[in-house]
Amino acid sequence: MYANNNSKGIVLIIIAMTLFAMQDSLIKFIFEKAALYEIFFGRYFVAAILLFFFIKYKNEKVSLKTYYPILTFVRVILHFLAFSAFFISLTYMPLATANALFFSCPFFVSIFAKFFLKEFIGIRRWSAIAFGFMGVYIVLNPNFENFEYRNLLPVLCAFFYAASMTITKYTSDKDGVYTQLFYFYLIAIILCVIIYIFMGSGQLNNSNFDPTTQFIFREWFSNIEYTWKFILFFGFAASIAFVCIFSAYIVASPSVVSLFEYSLIIMSMIPGYFLFNEIPSLRTFLGVACIIAAGIYIYVREKARDQYIATETPVRR
Repeated sequence: MYANNNSKGIVLIIIAMTLFAMQDSLIKFIFEKAALYEIFFGRYFVAAILLFFFIKYKNEKVSLKTYYPILTFVRVILHFLAFSAFFISLTYMPLATANALFFSCPFFVSIFAKFFLKEFIGIRRWSAIAFGFMGVYIVLNPNFENFEYRNLLPVLCAFFYAASMTITKYTSDKDGVYTQLFYFYLIAIILCVIIYIFMGSGQLNNSNFDPTTQFIFREWFSNIEYTWKFILFFGFAASIAFVCIFSAYIVASPSVVSLFEYSLIIMSMIPGYFLFNEIPSLRTFLGVACIIAAGIYIYVREKARDQYIATETPVRR
C-alpha cells in the first residue's frame, strides 16, 4: 500500500533533515552570543504554539490524560538531556561528525528493545550493532593517553534519545501522539523556566570559562536583538521538520523512509564546509560508512523478519 507514496515520504524526510542541518549549523553559528537553554526555551515555546494551531486546524481531539505519568516525565528528561549533550557538542565538533556519532542511536534502540521490550534480536543484528560501534570508534579515533571525553557527547545523546524512544514505543499503546507531544512541551518548558530561575541571569557564568561552558551558563536574552530571529527559526524549523517526519512515516513505508534520515550527515557537511571550513578526514568517512552500513543492515533485517524496532520511530525528532 506504500508503493505510490514512498517517493513522497522520501522527499518529506529529506526536507526534514535539511531543516535539522540548517538548525544545527545556525546553533553552531550563534552559540557565542546565545545561551543553550534560552535556545531550548524559545524553540519549545514557538513549537508548542505552532502545534496548538496545527491541532486546531486539523480539529484533532487531544486527551490530557496520560496513563504513564512517571514514564512520560522520564521520557522528557531523557530527551532534554540528549539534545543538551548534542547541542553542546556542536560548539567544538564538526557538524557532520556530531551527526554521524548521533546515528549510533539505532544500535542503542535495538539493545533497549531487547532488554526492556523483550524483542528478539538474532546474531546477525548483534553483529551489525558491533560493526556500527566499530564505526563510532573509528570516527572518535581515541588516543587514550589524552582522549577528549567530551567527544562522546553525541554518543551520549544517542543513548539518552534511544531510551526516550523506547519509552515512547512502550507508552504509545495508550497515550496518543498528541497527548505525548502536549506533555513533552509542557514539561520541557517548565524545565526551562526552572533552569532560568537558577542560572538565567548568568549568576553561574564566569568570564574565564571557555566558549562551550559560557554557552551553557551565559545570561539569557543578553543578545536578544541579535538572536531572536534565529530562535524563532529554530522553533519553526523543528515544527515543520516534525510534521514532515510524522507525515513521511504515515504515508510511506517506515523501513524505506528511515534509511533516508542518513541524508542528515550529508546535509551537515554542506554548511560545515561553507560556514566553518570543516572537511571530514578519510578516517571520518570510513567510520561514517560503517555506521550507515550497520544501520541499513539493521533496518533490512527488521523488514525481513517483519519485526520493526528501530524503524517505527524516526532517528531524529
